[in-house]
Amino acid sequence: MTKSACVGMLMVALFTDGPLAAELHVSMAEATKAAVEKPHPEYPTVARQMRVSGEVIVEASINEKGTVDEVKVVSGNAMLTQSVVSAVKRWKFTPFQENGAPARAIATLRFGFTL
Repeated sequence: MTKSACVGMLMVALFTDGPLAAELHVSMAEATKAAVEKPHPEYPTVARQMRVSGEVIVEASINEKGTVDEVKVVSGNAMLTQSVVSAVKRWKFTPFQENGAPARAIATLRFGFTL
């Protein structure tokens, strides 16, 4: 094997050796149980006036400190989603654990809007 091939293999080994820092995926029940602050989304006035109802599903990225870093809309009426995103960004969680250490997590959350 050439010297450059050995160096290339070493670099691959350095970058792929050991577990990668993956995020835990937690259920809505687990996330709700771990939530210490969970303000409810407000029903947007315009959506209420237009009699828009439905479900909004989001994925919240939660850091090791239990703070929401990012919220992505999975589905839902655009008239309702901003209210959910704004509320979920204010949620606080007891940090999730993996192998006894705080870990990043992804939680899928569902919110229903009915009149």
